[in-house]
Amino acid sequence: MGNYTNYSKIIAGTMTWGSWGKQLSTTQMAALIEQCLEIGITTFDHADIYGDYGNEAEFGKAFQKSKISRSDVQLISKCGIQMLSDARKTSVKHYQYDKEYIIQSVEQSLKNLKTDYLDFLLLHRPSPLIQPEEVAEAILSLKNAGKIKKFGVSNFSVSQVALLETAIPVSGNQMEFSLTANSPMNNGILDDCMMHKRMTMSWSPLGSYFREKTDTTKRIGKVLQKLTKKYNVNESQLLLAWILKHPSAVFPVVGTTEPKRLLESMQAINIKMELQDWFMLLEASEGQEVA
Repeated sequence: MGNYTNYSKIIAGTMTWGSWGKQLSTTQMAALIEQCLEIGITTFDHADIYGDYGNEAEFGKAFQKSKISRSDVQLISKCGIQMLSDARKTSVKHYQYDKEYIIQSVEQSLKNLKTDYLDFLLLHRPSPLIQPEEVAEAILSLKNAGKIKKFGVSNFSVSQVALLETAIPVSGNQMEFSLTANSPMNNGILDDCMMHKRMTMSWSPLGSYFREKTDTTKRIGKVLQKLTKKYNVNESQLLLAWILKHPSAVFPVVGTTEPKRLLESMQAINIKMELQDWFMLLEASEGQEVA
């Protein structure tokens, strides 16, 4: 369950590639996929809902245009969130995890992405009504048909993962984890990933640092100012280096569409952050020294 060496350490998050963000054309998207591969990013993170259920199809067209071999990339996708959308007949946002729906959702993702299989399927959010045996039936059916290689979850707590594992092994957990959202270090999620050799993925790995001006981000900024000079790197790279130092071997999912920033993210892998610098940033985030 624990061998994830074929995935690139930095994962390209596609959420803002389409209508929820940059609205890249097929040509632009194909160029971006090629640029990712040139710098060593081979893993792409999707979800059925991204771009109002439209991103995967846009990416599929672009991927076809790029002429890149399917075996050279890894495609992750998620299912389970039913949004209020013209694309769906829903009257309330909800989660759906019956066997039929999971299978149908994956088949739609495969059709949209123009591929025969997903490298990783994740359940997008936990549902209070989830039934482990039913999920297991869907996953085994998809695995046996060669339509998914690995199965995992996103945003699930330790007990929610354990509940699923009464029926099916869970190979990965994608969570919000950053310097400013570091609760997975304390609520057992990262411990659980380490103990069970789950692939640990972090969405929003830069946290709120660039989005918000708060006492917390000001304190972090002061420390980053010193450390950018010391390591001769930028703030984003240090924020990535901070989560990359965690022993759970985190794979950051980076949402930028700018090739320069994607390259800088890849370079962050080589930063060897010193122990005391790591704790200095933690102290800045928490607003107090460790106990």
